[in-house]
Amino acid sequence: MIRRLLERDQRLWLSRSWTTRSRRPQEDPDAYTFVDRATFEARIAAGGFLEWVKGVGGEYYGTPLLEPPDGCDVLFEIDVSGARQVLARCHDVVCVLLVPPSPEAQEARLRARGDAENSIRRRVELAALEVAEGKAFADAIVVNDDLDAAAAELAAIISDARRRFSGEVGEGPDRPGPST
Repeated sequence: MIRRLLERDQRLWLSRSWTTRSRRPQEDPDAYTFVDRATFEARIAAGGFLEWVKGVGGEYYGTPLLEPPDGCDVLFEIDVSGARQVLARCHDVVCVLLVPPSPEAQEARLRARGDAENSIRRRVELAALEVAEGKAFADAIVVNDDLDAAAAELAAIISDARRRFSGEVGEGPDRPGPST
C-alpha cells in the first residue's frame, strides 16, 4: 500500500519507523530502521521520537523526530497508539485508519508474512479493540480488500485534504495542515 502511494505521488515522504525487533525473512531491509534495545531506549531518553510504543511482542516501535524535504507531506505508517501520540503533538494531520476486510484476511496476511502463531493470535485479538479505538478519532477509514482500490481511495483522501488545507475547497478538518 505504502509503495503504491509513494509511486503515485512524489510529494509524499515516508517517515521511516525504528524498531528493536528482528527483520522478517522476506521483509525489505529498509522497511524499518532496525536497532538494538539500548539504542532505542537512549533515543527515548533523549526525547528523539515523535511517538513510540512497546508492541505486542515486547519490542519497541517508534517514529523519530522528522526533517522532511521541503514541499513534501509526511506519510506515517503507525498503529493506533502511535497515531494518538502524533495527534496529541501535531495539529496538521489527516488520520486514516486502514483496516483488513475481515479477521480471517488479517490472519492469512500475518501468516503469509511469516509471523509466529502466538503473535498472529494476539494481533487478531487486539485488532477489534484497535479498530474501535481508531474509528473514534480517524478522519477516514479505508478497507484494504483490493490493493489498487484502497490505494486509489487513500490517494483521493490525500488530494482532498491538500485542496482543503490550501483553502481551495470548503472548510478543513478539525486538525488542519499538510501532513497525512
